[in-house]
Amino acid sequence: MISSASPPMPVLSLLALALTGFITILTEALPAGLLSQMSQSLAVSEAWIGQTITIYAIGSLVAAIPLTTLTQKSRRRPLLLTALAGFVIANSVTAISTSYFLTMVARFLAGISAGLLWALVAGYAARMVPEQQKGRAIAIAMIGAPLALSLGVPAGAFLSQLLDWRYCFAIMSILAILLMLWVHLKLPDFAGVSTSKTYSIAQVFTLPGIRLILFVVLTFVLAHNILYTYIVPFLASVDMAENTDLVLLLFGLSSFPSIWLVGLLIDHHLRKLTLVCILLFSLAAFLLPFSSQLPTVVYAASAIWGLAFGGAATLFQTALARAAGDCADIAQSMLVTVWNIAIAGGGVAGALVMNNLGVGGFSPALLVLLIVTLVVVWMGKTHGFPAMRETQ
Repeated sequence: MISSASPPMPVLSLLALALTGFITILTEALPAGLLSQMSQSLAVSEAWIGQTITIYAIGSLVAAIPLTTLTQKSRRRPLLLTALAGFVIANSVTAISTSYFLTMVARFLAGISAGLLWALVAGYAARMVPEQQKGRAIAIAMIGAPLALSLGVPAGAFLSQLLDWRYCFAIMSILAILLMLWVHLKLPDFAGVSTSKTYSIAQVFTLPGIRLILFVVLTFVLAHNILYTYIVPFLASVDMAENTDLVLLLFGLSSFPSIWLVGLLIDHHLRKLTLVCILLFSLAAFLLPFSSQLPTVVYAASAIWGLAFGGAATLFQTALARAAGDCADIAQSMLVTVWNIAIAGGGVAGALVMNNLGVGGFSPALLVLLIVTLVVVWMGKTHGFPAMRETQ
């Protein structure tokens, strides 16, 4: 438990960071709910509209590490405001564009802004509080991501039925402008690192625990995205394709208790929580082959999967922030890069599994990845996911 001597959490400031995550994830995923409308308006196929999500991920992938490295000495609040301004510009251009090419350029810019922003959020939250509250602070700052996926995307799809899809992106721009005002008024500013303390990618990558944590992120998120990307064909194989929305809603809602529990316990039980999340995801993967006999198993597996995944990003980012110390932002930019590699890899690996083994191959593929993840976390008792933290 947090001692009574601990200062109160800066909740309003942390919620501002949470809203940055909400805008980032919703901007990325919004086209998924608007494929038909955007396709008709921009005169391209739905498959090409789907690439607006891909180009966003590519922007994050290529920009996170170099931008974070180049801006190490910059003050944090102006840097965060610059990233948010990128969303204002990108979403505004998307809202008014009649050209598919211009829309893709705007989406790439949004991805660049996202890469920089995600590299900042965890370190920013951690600097607002003393050491014993860092995990909780990061948990609060990360709550915007699952909110965007479980509520924001369906809300955007619903709104597009009432209004033109362009209003969805216009609203995102307005939200980003209001958030910039909130950040300016409520977030404390922090200095960047001094010239004598700047770090290279190689220096950060070789710090104890960093490579281990990044490997865990890669394998865990790869397993998640294999299943998430191909959830529709899997559900179709058990005659539940029409229930896709319900399954994903259950997954999203189940992530919230996970986020709450992780936020409550992470500062003293990070290692145990990480192991539990991996075991829960493994249980969900183990249940998949039984879905055809008992459809309710799909709902149970989806809920367990949500519990496993909801707090995972907070666990990984907190572990990385602790291992990286003063160079947390550089380490977080590596996490952003690895996370996006895993997203892209999930699409490729899932396709290979499905084409060679069918959807029945998902369960063993996920279990192999998760067992490897579990072993690596277990090996990180000294660095990465140290047991000593749990008694402090």
